[in-house]
Amino acid sequence: MTRRSWAEPWKIKMVEPITMTTRAHREQALQAAGYNSFLLQSDDVYIDLLTDSGTSAMSDHMWAGLMEGDEAYAGSRSFRHLCEAVEEVYGYPETIPTHQGRGAEHIMSQVLISPGDSVPGNMYFTTTRFHQEYAGGRFVDVIVDEAHQPSSTHPFKGNVDLAKLQALIDEVGADKIPYVSAETNVNMAGGQPMSMANLRDLYALCSRHGILVMLDATRALENAWFIKQREPGYENKSVREIVLEICSYSDGATVSSKKDNLVNIGGFMAVRDPEIARKARALLVAFEGLQTYGGMAGRDMEALSRGIREMVASDDHVRARIGQVEYLGNLLIGGGVPIVLPIGGHGVFVDAGAVLSHIPQDEFPAQALTAAVYLDSGVRGMERGIVSAGRDATTGENHRPKLELMRLAIPRRVYTQSHMDVVAESIIEVYRQREQIRGLRFTYEPPALRFFQARFEPV
Repeated sequence: MTRRSWAEPWKIKMVEPITMTTRAHREQALQAAGYNSFLLQSDDVYIDLLTDSGTSAMSDHMWAGLMEGDEAYAGSRSFRHLCEAVEEVYGYPETIPTHQGRGAEHIMSQVLISPGDSVPGNMYFTTTRFHQEYAGGRFVDVIVDEAHQPSSTHPFKGNVDLAKLQALIDEVGADKIPYVSAETNVNMAGGQPMSMANLRDLYALCSRHGILVMLDATRALENAWFIKQREPGYENKSVREIVLEICSYSDGATVSSKKDNLVNIGGFMAVRDPEIARKARALLVAFEGLQTYGGMAGRDMEALSRGIREMVASDDHVRARIGQVEYLGNLLIGGGVPIVLPIGGHGVFVDAGAVLSHIPQDEFPAQALTAAVYLDSGVRGMERGIVSAGRDATTGENHRPKLELMRLAIPRRVYTQSHMDVVAESIIEVYRQREQIRGLRFTYEPPALRFFQARFEPV
């Protein structure tokens, strides 16, 4: 049977104009931004693939929810609707609302981590590790080795290496490990999923040792889709069923709702243990807001409750969402550009270390490649390499990740395939002229989370 084309499961009701700039304009904008895509003005960007966080398009049903939000300071019905949606879709009975994911990470770290603890995880994420270290913990990477190999086609590169985890337990003792931080669809690995079998085995191992499993379930939906596609026994299950099972192998989760949940702001921490929830709510009141709104307005919670249900209403949404990512990835593969394989869930990750092999890691090849692509076309991506990895808090030395990547994160329901064609053409052209690209050096380096605010100049 001849393969037939697929189309997005939505139609466009409103548009936002974007403007193509000249190269001369982009040169000035790039210099003013210190060669950091985070410091570019959005008006100077043509196609914005900086992040998929908070950049998605909400549906008419979600927009209607904004008008129906209950802005009561205490006891908002919109909070009740949010709790009902979280328990229905994720399965957790206790919900702590926050302004976004890092608010939830902060609360969880402060509640569960004591100074000197070790927190194993399947590759670090920038803000997650910061909050763990800020609480006095030490992050320990226990992801499978294949996650650090861009060309590996391992179907579940987000898996926890259980032997590495057991070795850490034997080394420091279970009482010094408050929880395992398990990220679904690992961002820094290139949007790579965990298998259900690995989640099940991880939960069993931790349960034997009295260690909690806390998910970063921000992209659990995308992880569920890959399980459906790649893991035997799940091909006939819906993503709704798979998401619920993913979360069943955990004691709680943090979620940045600006991704899978389709809203522009918001997040939550959700747990099973009422005592952990009680401690979390005590900190929530101090740092975010009252327990029935956290860091969100009532209208935000109303839209979020609808977005949570909407993302799993059918498999069509996530099929089209990941289909667009795969479309861009395959265009780049066809153009000879080395990318992280398999193609990830929320974006395409270009192997900047391979593209710019003439630039040493100390001269930030991923940052340089991101700047070069913006200069060529006005397409904004972001660095995910040595700049993002930061420095060791004790020694002051740079963390040196094996992955030096440029991330092209695709907002949900925002761009067309034609936009992806433009992106691919630009990156392929930059790749052809890669020998002309020079490295960068810091002109300003913040003490923490430096990739957000650092400034650079060409070497």
